[in-house]
Amino acid sequence: MFTRSMYGTADMQEQGELLTKVAELIDSGAIKTTVTEVLRPINAENLKKAHATLESGKAKGKIVLEGF
Repeated sequence: MFTRSMYGTADMQEQGELLTKVAELIDSGAIKTTVTEVLRPINAENLKKAHATLESGKAKGKIVLEGF
């Protein structure tokens, strides 16, 4: 997904265009993300909660930590 930006390829602007298109598809409901849990804000408590969920082996989808 990030090869262009990692290696600074000549067509790096395509990366932004792809991400924009994916965001539009998600926003329109045409495709769904695998995010199942969003924890706010990013702090020690929420980091521990996310880690515990992952360690339990029962996590499904993505866990997002966001906001400082």
